[in-house]
Amino acid sequence: MTAAPATEAPERPAHRDPNVLRWLGAYSASMIGDSVYFMALAWAAARTGSASGTGLVLAAGSIPRALLMLGGGVLADRLGPRRVVIGSDAARALLVLGLAATLVLTAPTVGVLVVVAVLFGVVDALFLPAVGALPPRISTPGQLARIQGLRALAARGSSIIGAPMGGVAVAVGGPSLAFAAAGVLFALSLPLLLSLRIGPLPGPVKQGETPPDADGALTGTQETQQTQKTQETQETQETPNAWQDLGDGLRYIRRHPLLGPLMLVIALSELGFVGPLNLGMILLSEQRGWGAAGMGWIVAGFATGAAGSALVLAVRGRVPRAGTVMCLMALVGATGIAALAQVPSVALAAAIAAFVGLTAGLAGALCGALVQTSADPAYLGRVTSVSTFFTYAIAPLSYPVTGAAVALWGTGPVFAVSAAVCAAGGAMGLTITTLRRAELPR
Repeated sequence: MTAAPATEAPERPAHRDPNVLRWLGAYSASMIGDSVYFMALAWAAARTGSASGTGLVLAAGSIPRALLMLGGGVLADRLGPRRVVIGSDAARALLVLGLAATLVLTAPTVGVLVVVAVLFGVVDALFLPAVGALPPRISTPGQLARIQGLRALAARGSSIIGAPMGGVAVAVGGPSLAFAAAGVLFALSLPLLLSLRIGPLPGPVKQGETPPDADGALTGTQETQQTQKTQETQETQETPNAWQDLGDGLRYIRRHPLLGPLMLVIALSELGFVGPLNLGMILLSEQRGWGAAGMGWIVAGFATGAAGSALVLAVRGRVPRAGTVMCLMALVGATGIAALAQVPSVALAAAIAAFVGLTAGLAGALCGALVQTSADPAYLGRVTSVSTFFTYAIAPLSYPVTGAAVALWGTGPVFAVSAAVCAAGGAMGLTITTLRRAELPR
């Protein structure tokens, strides 16, 4: 008798993959630590008694984050994303635990808090691109959309858990206890990160093709060897320096038929989205007399919608016509942004915010998955740093512009213009064939 041919083992879903779950646990601990840290920093700054000093402390961390974010992507590609994430979390744990010990002995000063905020921003600039470049190294390309959904769920859950945890810690033991809790959370991520099985760098995946199996995960030593081999193949006559690596990465994005348009969509969507949803909603709540409680309900509505979209993607795993769906969600979500300034009640505003969270969350997760599956893995750290740069560095610059515009023209026109900017990203994406036809791997 002839033996029946062996059937290929089905791909393990990301939410059942122990390796992915270890990464998710480490990411969640780190993100909760972030929330606790920022809560503790705000309270410690407020206790200095200087309003201007408090603002300086809270703004200090954003400067190195903006200046060094692209360099963080270069480092992730050179050293490997896991090594950079481990180093970043270890540095954050030591920094924050050191501040907690200092505050036990002496009262916080603006100078000390500014130094810590700047150092934390430097480490964050390394952490963010590296953590975004890790998923393709721990699972197969076909699971990256599901991982993006899990990541978004973890980020929303971390905000819900972290802010109250930080508040309770400050109330019980002051900022020193809250900083200590944040440091412990950063440290908890380290054993999980060290136990990750890192796969070799795969080749870039063509749109819609079935990816190869990701067998043969690597240990930390093997990961280093794989990174060195990748670098050796890129070294022809001389080793490029960091600036050359950065320029090479930017040229790669600009010339790529899908990544270039994706970065423009990200930039327009973030610029149109961040100002109204963060600062604009505060000003709108004050204008309508809804107060902090009303603002809380609106934020909760948005978080619920965003969590819903993340859950759908985490369970479903793949969305057909991902490029088209992403652009359409950006367009539809933009109408919700414009409508927020016109609604008369908190309940209706919260419902619309949930709709915006659902559409924008799905668009953002699909965009992240398309970035990770279409980028050559050797460039993924730099590609991730550019997309993160728009989110964490450029978009917050719209805050003063949004505030000044609301003071001059009111919330209605400003929300409408912001919605138009956000919609322009989706509309532009639909006009570009490669983006409109982009598919996630099967």
